[in-house]
Amino acid sequence: MAITQAMCTSFKKALLDGEMDFSSDTTQTFRIALYTSSADLDADTTAYTATGEVADGGEYSATGKPLTISTNPTTADGKAYLSFSDVTWAAATITARGALIYKSGGGNPAVAVLNFTEDKTSTAGDFTIQFPSPVSSSNAIIRIE
Repeated sequence: MAITQAMCTSFKKALLDGEMDFSSDTTQTFRIALYTSSADLDADTTAYTATGEVADGGEYSATGKPLTISTNPTTADGKAYLSFSDVTWAAATITARGALIYKSGGGNPAVAVLNFTEDKTSTAGDFTIQFPSPVSSSNAIIRIE
């Protein structure tokens, strides 16, 4: 099993089909779920899966948490990009190797897989996913080149 960081191929198609909306007035909800090193996630991941997800406990529960778009879709340097606000599970005991960003509802289609490169752990403390602040298109969490 492995977690390979990637923008999901099915997400790229969903964008072209008009199924994903990250605009400032979107009614769509995007979520992030955490996964252990036993998960198998990569560019071919098409939807949220509970297989390999971090166990329920403390503040963490299956399907993860909703995300808030912090940088609405914008363009620079020939790229389109957006980002999310950091998300925290407070007072949580979690060990995670990666995460999946996905759209909630309609089959829970996958957006992107994040690989933390090693297990990240919190013990009865905050577990925070800190997204890069997109000061340019080169470091945004969702970027189309």
